[in-house]
Amino acid sequence: MLKHLLIKNYALIQQLEMDPSPHLNIITGETGAGKSIMLGAIGLLLGKRADTRALFNEDEKCVIEGTYDIKAYQLRSIFEEADLDYDSQCIIRREISPSGKSRAFINDTPVTLDVLKEIGSFLMNIHSQHDTLLLGTHTFQLNVIDSYAQTQTLLNQYGGSYKAYAGVAKAYEKTIKEAELLKKEADFNLFLFTELNNAKLVDGEQEELEEELNLLENGEEIKTKLRETAVLLNEAEFAVLSNLSTVVTTLNNLSQYGQQFRQLKERAESTLIELRDIAREAETQEGLVEIDFEKIAAVQERLSMIYNLQQKHRVKDVQALIAIKKELDEKVQKVLNLDEDIAALAQQKEEAHAAMMQQAAALSSARENVKDLIADEVAFLLRDLGMPDATLQVAIQTIAPGPAGTDEVNLLFSANKGVKPQELKNVASGGEFSRLMFCIKYVLAGKTSLPTIIFDEIDTGISGEIAIKMVNMMKLMSRRHQLISISHLPQIAARGDAHYYVYKDNSDYKTISKIKRLSEEDRVEAIAKMIGGDSPSAVAFENARELMAGN
Repeated sequence: MLKHLLIKNYALIQQLEMDPSPHLNIITGETGAGKSIMLGAIGLLLGKRADTRALFNEDEKCVIEGTYDIKAYQLRSIFEEADLDYDSQCIIRREISPSGKSRAFINDTPVTLDVLKEIGSFLMNIHSQHDTLLLGTHTFQLNVIDSYAQTQTLLNQYGGSYKAYAGVAKAYEKTIKEAELLKKEADFNLFLFTELNNAKLVDGEQEELEEELNLLENGEEIKTKLRETAVLLNEAEFAVLSNLSTVVTTLNNLSQYGQQFRQLKERAESTLIELRDIAREAETQEGLVEIDFEKIAAVQERLSMIYNLQQKHRVKDVQALIAIKKELDEKVQKVLNLDEDIAALAQQKEEAHAAMMQQAAALSSARENVKDLIADEVAFLLRDLGMPDATLQVAIQTIAPGPAGTDEVNLLFSANKGVKPQELKNVASGGEFSRLMFCIKYVLAGKTSLPTIIFDEIDTGISGEIAIKMVNMMKLMSRRHQLISISHLPQIAARGDAHYYVYKDNSDYKTISKIKRLSEEDRVEAIAKMIGGDSPSAVAFENARELMAGN
């Protein structure tokens, strides 16, 4: 329910505020005064696209804000899905900056237009002759039947089954496609896997082999250098170790003369010990170095195989080859297990389909049970609204399972006697469409919590007694739902719980559209003018009072 509406700096509106009645609100005014502008502003709250050309003052931002009481709408889960804080009082705000940037907020949290549209659809519904096109869609017609049959619980149950089936069916189809692809690649994958598996690769072996090959290929030079080192240290005429031993003896003789000489002797002794160890190690290493041409060939062959595999698989190390081998193994094993997987998924799919169709049957049954009831009820109401020969039929056709079940609803309508009912898009004038939509909403109002409904001149093409019957229906609807009706008929204007008048103010440099809530006395005058023109007679005033007396 709309509790407060603020429109600021929009089109001809400098600032407009209203606090609608929770029941029936009537908006009247002269042509072009701004009633349609108000609807345009409200449309922005419901997620319609913004246009900077709509700014009253191009240097200031436009703000449109609606405050709603939503405790009766059961929207907590919708808010949670949109990651929005829920409160029984909801504030929707739309801002348009002079630069053209548009922003939307729900309870001060920025939201996208898609979220705004979804939330807004639960809060307000604008009905105009243009919006009657919606009535011609199968989706809307299905929603009408579901609202009348109150199938929400069945829809939720079916929805769960449908999602479960869709999930399994998707997995099944994906596995079938994977199987086709994998089977095409199976032989090649098996060949690649076998090749890598036979290679018996070990992580880190490439570096070890490269180092070993480097030693083997340079073995002769290494042996020569090590032998030269040992000879220079220990065996030559002027061997380093022999000369260093003499140095140690000489320094030992000097050690008696001071600490500094003892330290030199100790350092020389340490060096002698280290060089003797180096000489022994050089001899040992020289003995270990091999000159083995067969081993060189074997290592080269092993490395060549590794390099070829790396080039083939476009990787740079053995670790990556081992990872590819594991992946290929999984693919090969998956192909071997595919038939079992497909059979298991086929079974799950069959079971999920059966469960879904069981829920779909319950949903279809609920719809079938009410289709004649709603058709008869709407046709009866249409007769009261000046369409005595109106006929409505609800045709339900079975279709493939979808998010809303296995039914396609088609409303068939005839406004004239002897004319076979046809699809709505092929029959019914604008006025007939409006009355049909009005009757449908009237019927649904008794079944469910509808959002605030705005009727934009739904009374076009009717007058007199029919107008009185229509507004009586509005009054009944407004006991449970908030209605806002933009009207040009005095019979309807007289029955409102609140009457707002939209008018132009030309007192300043620029025309401004304003709105005011009329007092009882002002209402009499406004309705009298609707009856008798700008200068109503006493009879018009009397008629206005008589119409208002029935409220």
